[in-house]
Amino acid sequence: MNRFFSRKSKDDLVVDSVAVCVTLIIFALVALPLIYVISSSLSDPTEVLTGRVTFYPRNFTLDGYKRIFEYDPIWIGYRNTIIYTVLGTTVNLLVTLPCAYALSRRDLLGRGFFTFLFTFTMFFNGGLIPTYLLIKQLGMLNTIWAMVLPPACSMWNVIIARTYFQTSIPDELREAAVMDGCSNTRLFLSIILPLAKPIVMVLALFYSVGHWNTFFNALIYLSDTNKMPLQIFLRNILLLDQMVDLLGMDSESSAYLMFLIRLKESMKYGIIVVSTLPLLILSVVMQKFFVKGLMIGAVKG
Repeated sequence: MNRFFSRKSKDDLVVDSVAVCVTLIIFALVALPLIYVISSSLSDPTEVLTGRVTFYPRNFTLDGYKRIFEYDPIWIGYRNTIIYTVLGTTVNLLVTLPCAYALSRRDLLGRGFFTFLFTFTMFFNGGLIPTYLLIKQLGMLNTIWAMVLPPACSMWNVIIARTYFQTSIPDELREAAVMDGCSNTRLFLSIILPLAKPIVMVLALFYSVGHWNTFFNALIYLSDTNKMPLQIFLRNILLLDQMVDLLGMDSESSAYLMFLIRLKESMKYGIIVVSTLPLLILSVVMQKFFVKGLMIGAVKG
């Protein structure tokens, strides 16, 4: 280790030190709030309200989580969100990947025009009212398709995938496959997609996070409570103060009422953990693909 550092110049050591310090600061900014939320969700409500919780639980308790999972709409929201996320991400990939590959082909007639046409939608759209009227005329109001089809394609993700196809997959590979009699469909499914696994995983992560966190489309297009996603139920709990059903506030005891108020405070943190834990696990599982996907467009030496 000493020999390794002795080979570095003073400038390199300064740059490395600055990079390490910046990395530690960014890590602290990301990790410390998460640690605090987890600690608060496992602490006694009184400790949370008095500000005694820092980065480890005080008076460990699971009452907040118990109340959360006894609330039946949470499970309905989980079910709906999982369906919307899986189906929506599948539709996103089925639309984004062929579109991006077609735009990456230099032999595509009118490629510049189509690229401009798609990019135009990133800056201008019809607005909320025309979009709502269109969804209504298509008969998708209060259906699963209102959550899946409107965000079926993101032009930003199309550009990312197109860049990957252009920079990471050589044209010579396509030419060789065509000379061997490979059709465009087989070329895309059997050669391009296996080589594009990193960007497929990155796009799947991007789209999954978007579907998991979405609530605005549900507010606009859905009216059936049984079709609402998880984020709507969490929003109702945190913002609309619908804690009566969740906590069973039918007791007139002032002492019990104060306990419920304290418990509500700790439940806020538990709800944050419950709603973000699946995405944290997914991010860890797909980390290596995500890091490789971030190198799109980097200078290769």
